[in-house]
Amino acid sequence: MDQTKQIRWGFIGCGEATEKKSGPAFSLVDGSEVVAVMRRNKEKAADYARRHNIPRWYTDPVELLDDPEVNAIYIATPPSTHATYAIMAMKAGLPVYVEKPMAANYEDCCRINRISETTGVPCFVAYYRRYLPYFQKVFTMVQEGAVGKVLNVQIRFAVPPRDLDYNSHDLPWRVQPDIAGGGYFYDLAPHQIDLLQQMFGPIIEASGYHANRGGLYGSEDTVSACFRFADGLPGSGSWCFVSDETGREDCIDIIGDGGKLRFSVFTYAPIILYNASGRQYFNPANPRYVQLPLIRNVIEHLQDKAVCECDCVSATPVNWVMDRILGKL
Repeated sequence: MDQTKQIRWGFIGCGEATEKKSGPAFSLVDGSEVVAVMRRNKEKAADYARRHNIPRWYTDPVELLDDPEVNAIYIATPPSTHATYAIMAMKAGLPVYVEKPMAANYEDCCRINRISETTGVPCFVAYYRRYLPYFQKVFTMVQEGAVGKVLNVQIRFAVPPRDLDYNSHDLPWRVQPDIAGGGYFYDLAPHQIDLLQQMFGPIIEASGYHANRGGLYGSEDTVSACFRFADGLPGSGSWCFVSDETGREDCIDIIGDGGKLRFSVFTYAPIILYNASGRQYFNPANPRYVQLPLIRNVIEHLQDKAVCECDCVSATPVNWVMDRILGKL
């Protein structure tokens, strides 16, 4: 594609994430517009298109892929269909931007990579936190030696069950492994793991224990893990999705020989730097639509104005790590 190319998006899936985080951002970038959406529910597809002033809607993904006006695809469906839709789009010559996690397992990620390489059609993955000012500040502080030599990293995450988790007859898809790839761990941990690999390079060893302690659904609700980066840096993580409210936690600690850096991944609590000078707080503001910086980079890549490195190859190691932790590999 060239710099004058208008990127005309078709959405496969248009649920909650597209309402709050991504959808409007596609129309805020020069040379980009959303021209069609697809959702299996006819009423919901029509309603989404009407509310967002999108000219066409479909209930069949093949019809959307065949729309001559569409020249790029955003996939915002549950992970179990990511590989299928991404491969269909790339084989049709349409670049893809897919929600995280890239797929429901590491093997499907590899399938996407093979098709992207074979067809020459790019596939990008929505690890948008890499691009947010909040995390860019964390990256910069680590690179500039704010805590000295990094010795250890620790993820700690705990939240109470959601109201829907108690409805055994109609559980959220995020706790159904055949749809999500696992439980909430597979939905939320990708952002944490991706950020750490952006800072410290690839994780080359990972293992873990997982259990269902709350009994609300069949997938894991508690996970403990340890991992090692290529340069020897060790790390660990603990996740609990059935904690009491008083146990709520969302933080990553980066421990160095000159201090400690603490930040959150989902609540954007102020970044805290502990060192010999005392305690300092930083709170960079993020854009209203948090996927906007990454979406802009993807669009500019497709217009030959920039290079977006948040692609399927860079995203695949996240699934490898998660599958290792859950004993799937």
